[in-house]
Amino acid sequence: MGGVVFSGAAVQRLAGIGFGLVAAPFLVLLVGPMDGVSTANCAGVAISGLGLLATWRGVRLRSMVPLVAAAAVTVPLGAVTARALPEPVLLTGMGALLSLLVLLLVRGVRLPALRGTAGAVTAGAASGFMNSSAGLGGPAVSLYAVNAGWSARAFVPNAQFYGLVVNVFSIAAKGPPALSGGAWLVAGATLGAGLVVGHLVAARTPEGRARRVILALALGGGLVTLAKGLWQLVPALA
Repeated sequence: MGGVVFSGAAVQRLAGIGFGLVAAPFLVLLVGPMDGVSTANCAGVAISGLGLLATWRGVRLRSMVPLVAAAAVTVPLGAVTARALPEPVLLTGMGALLSLLVLLLVRGVRLPALRGTAGAVTAGAASGFMNSSAGLGGPAVSLYAVNAGWSARAFVPNAQFYGLVVNVFSIAAKGPPALSGGAWLVAGATLGAGLVVGHLVAARTPEGRARRVILALALGGGLVTLAKGLWQLVPALA
């Protein structure tokens, strides 16, 4: 688990997003869907909160209101869905969804429906559901930011603010993961180390290259999760 948390924290610090994309699918494989997603949510609170200490002045509260309000409505729905689905179905769905989202981000999809207040509500609703059920709230907000024409400088503080709030909502809806004291200690230590390393690497890595690395890792995680889900699902259907 330590290596996964370290990698996710490092790429999050490197590019402003990426912990859920990189770490969530592997955490799910290691500790199961429910605890894996909840662990990703807890890490998201810590990373976003620490990031906001330096960037809170850049938060656009007026723009965040529809995103956060819509997420607040759908987070409980995502939590209920995650509890209701059998593990093979949840793994298959998460893997397929993550792979699709990564491909959309790679292509820089432009959707008129993701602009203005209506677009913010749509993105927030989708993000809240996906964050609570699969730990993947970031891609929907990223697609909204691309379609709204946000710069990277504007995106980072607002993504951190949104990540802090929606992950708090998700933990409140599901509760914290059932990890041992040792696992919490390892996760906390490796998260801190990953943030430090990511900060050092960020100054030397072009944004475009960092983004490609994150998306490649995320696609790999999505495909592995999809493969495991299908592997478990096929015998169950036979």
